[in-house]
Amino acid sequence: MTQHLRNPGTETLHARGPRGAAHWGLLPVALLLGCVAAAPGVQGQDEERCIPAERFLVEDLGMKAQIDADTIDDWRTQQHVPGCRVTAAGLTQLDMETEAGRFYERLRAAGWTRTPDPRDAPAEASLRFRMGETDCLFNFYEGILLFTEAELEVSTAMVPAPGEARYNVLVMCKPAMDAAPRGI
Repeated sequence: MTQHLRNPGTETLHARGPRGAAHWGLLPVALLLGCVAAAPGVQGQDEERCIPAERFLVEDLGMKAQIDADTIDDWRTQQHVPGCRVTAAGLTQLDMETEAGRFYERLRAAGWTRTPDPRDAPAEASLRFRMGETDCLFNFYEGILLFTEAELEVSTAMVPAPGEARYNVLVMCKPAMDAAPRGI
């Protein structure tokens, strides 16, 4: 598994894989990551799908980001599929609710569209978007919650100045697919 930490204007740095634990606020995401690790016979191998999301986070928003190969246990399609995740950290002078809204507005302006029948968690700032043949679930949150090496690496790379706060984004990407019929 290759992972990349990318800083705007510098070359790609390599880092190591996840460490473990989650916070209750991202429990569904943590469970998803845990299920992914336990999925028998399915290997994460599709890091290229995360490049557009990583590019948006780094180039458009000035965040620090890292790509990891992953296998996505997608409750929307009821399948385990090869994919990837992007862990990122950024800085803002706005309150988190305002920054989250701004984040998703900028994502839409960059050409991302909501997936058909997204089945995501908008009240928890987790929204599913599509670009081309890739679906990505974007999770906006504050603070260190996943305690993965990737999260710690990008978070420590973004040091808030007075009047700034750090926020994080976890993006999980996979091939674009139709949702499974409801009730199955």
